[in-house]
Amino acid sequence: DGNGKNVMKKKRSHIPSLFLSKEEKKMIIDAIGEAEKNTSGEIRVHLEAKSSGDVLQHAKKVFEKLKMTHTAARNGTLIFLCVRDKKFAIIGDRGIHDKVPENFWRDVSSLMQEYFKKDLFAEGLAEGIKMVGEKLKVYFPYQKDDVNELPDDISF
Repeated sequence: DGNGKNVMKKKRSHIPSLFLSKEEKKMIIDAIGEAEKNTSGEIRVHLEAKSSGDVLQHAKKVFEKLKMTHTAARNGTLIFLCVRDKKFAIIGDRGIHDKVPENFWRDVSSLMQEYFKKDLFAEGLAEGIKMVGEKLKVYFPYQKDDVNELPDDISF
């Protein structure tokens, strides 16, 4: 890859909870914590083996199931990844969509896709999360009395 490192794709499990290493999971959870220091928005990551049908429709169901709509400002964001299908979706709640332009998530999605193509899923998720935090900060700045309304851990 030009910098002398040997880039080898490791065999990843199709079991969502085993898809990422312990270190990769920590990287993602740390990225969520960092991103949420900039915004009152809530960010979650959810991994499943595969989506039943359209990945975006499936992600919307998971969004509801994870109670992502239960934030005061309706400013939750879900990054949903199907590990077997290698498909993902980024979903924002109504409070976000009421304020942001139509293609708000496109650059985040493109950035993550570049990492995913190189089998750098944790890095792609972490960088995507940071970008979501930066983007949400404009519309939902961090408040000093901000409460972490949703868990920062990865759900499966």
